[in-house]
Amino acid sequence: MKNILIELFNYRQMIKSLVLSDLRTRYKGSVLGFLWTFLNPLLMLLVYTVVFSTIMRFDMENYTVYMFIGLLPWLNFSSSILSSSSVIIRNSNLIKKIYFPHEVLPLSTVIGGVINYLFGLIIMLAAIFISGMTLSVHALYFPLILFLQFLLTYALTLLFSSLNVYFRDLEHILGAIVMAWFYFTPIIYPSTMIPEKYHFIFNINPMKPIIDSLQDIFYYHKNPEIINLLQSAFYNVILLVISWVIFRKLSKRFAEEI
Repeated sequence: MKNILIELFNYRQMIKSLVLSDLRTRYKGSVLGFLWTFLNPLLMLLVYTVVFSTIMRFDMENYTVYMFIGLLPWLNFSSSILSSSSVIIRNSNLIKKIYFPHEVLPLSTVIGGVINYLFGLIIMLAAIFISGMTLSVHALYFPLILFLQFLLTYALTLLFSSLNVYFRDLEHILGAIVMAWFYFTPIIYPSTMIPEKYHFIFNINPMKPIIDSLQDIFYYHKNPEIINLLQSAFYNVILLVISWVIFRKLSKRFAEEI
C-alpha cells in the first residue's frame, strides 16, 4: 500500500490532467459551460423547495435546507460511483499504450466529483443564510467528514471499476442499487423516523454516519457522533484495502479484457 501511495504521488501531474479533462468535458458543448456546476444544485434546490414546501410537507423547520445538506454529498457519491464504474473501459486506449498505475483513473473521477461538490456548497451555504440559519463552530468538522466520504467513495470506485471490466452488466445493475441505496439513507427524512426494529439494517449503510454528521454540523449545530466517525474511518480504511487488493489483482489483465 505504501508503494502505491508513492507511485500515485509520482503520477500527480497525470491525475491533475485527468481531473481537469473530466471537469472540462462534463459540460462540453453547452452554452453555459462550467456555470452548470452552480446551476445544477441551484435548480435542484428550487425544485425540492417547491415540492416539499407545497406538496410533501414535513413538520421540520427549514426542511428544504435539511434535505439539501444531505442531498449534495449523496449526489457527489452516487455520480462518482456510476461514472467511475466504466472509467477503465473508457480509457482502454490509454491503458494499452502506456504504463501508469491504473488506480489514477477512478481516483481522478472521485477528485473531480469532490471539486464539483465543493462548488455546490456555495449554493448550500447561500440557502442556509437566506433561510435565516447560521453556521456554527461545529462546521469545522466538515473537512474530516469530507475525507471519510472520499475514502468510502474511492474504495467503492476501485472495486466497481475493476469488476465492471469482467462483468459489464455491473454498470447497469449499479444504477438500480444506487437508487435503492438513496432511500435507505436518511436524506429526505431524519434518522429519528427510522423504526427501532430496522436500525440494524440502516446502520450497516456506510453513507449513514456521513450524512448524519453533515446534518449535525450544518443543521443541528452540534458535534457529530465521534464514535460513528471513528467506526466509519475504520470500516472505510478496511474497505479501501480490500478494494485495492482486488483492483491490483484484476488490473493485471485489463489490457487483455478491454
